[in-house]
Amino acid sequence: MEKLIYVVWANPGADADARRRDLLARVQPALLERGALRLSMDIKDSDAAIPAPVPWPDDELPLAAVVSFWMDCHDRRGPFEEILLPLGDRVAGYLVTESLYMEYGGNQHSARRDWPNGVRSPGVVQVSLLEQPSRLTYAQWIDQWYGVQSPMSERVQPRARYVRNTVARALTADAPPYKGIVEECWASKEIPQNPMLYYNANGSQETLRENMMTMMESVSKFLDIDRIRVVMMSEYLLSS
Repeated sequence: MEKLIYVVWANPGADADARRRDLLARVQPALLERGALRLSMDIKDSDAAIPAPVPWPDDELPLAAVVSFWMDCHDRRGPFEEILLPLGDRVAGYLVTESLYMEYGGNQHSARRDWPNGVRSPGVVQVSLLEQPSRLTYAQWIDQWYGVQSPMSERVQPRARYVRNTVARALTADAPPYKGIVEECWASKEIPQNPMLYYNANGSQETLRENMMTMMESVSKFLDIDRIRVVMMSEYLLSS
């Protein structure tokens, strides 16, 4: 089994909620009919209209959706791409390896999932697109991301779910050189908008400063801050 992710960028003037309806009502059944397994979609819509921790550049097309699914062999992805590639002004596909670092109910920050397929997940999902800086070897980059950043951020932030997708290779021409696609779920939209909540500070200014500094130091070691692309989205888990 192999996991594929298709990242969709679209004109900011488009109706985000109309796109969500189209993705769920038309694209979802079409992908499932063709055999997509464990289909999920992260969608930028009015339900996730909150600022991201890192502002999106004004001169870049905004992220509109991230579509993930599994299939037996990515060589036979043609029928899926017939549906996915026309979805935005730019679409890039990636073959990834998935690490489900934390699932709903795996820590104190959320209960086990109790909502059915196709229903919007509570809260909001933070999607981050990551590049490997040229100053690091691939091994160094992975060591910092997997060995330092993941456990540290689990400790200092109240994530309900964390999916770490590491890019094996791009599947479409001219895909941006992303090496990681991260999905971090928060139990409420208030958490990423309140630093005290976002950094597990429990009302302490000292803890807030310490956790923010720890996060910045770790992130700076394996990413170029100005190259990180982050957006808040609605999560839809569509098939199990």
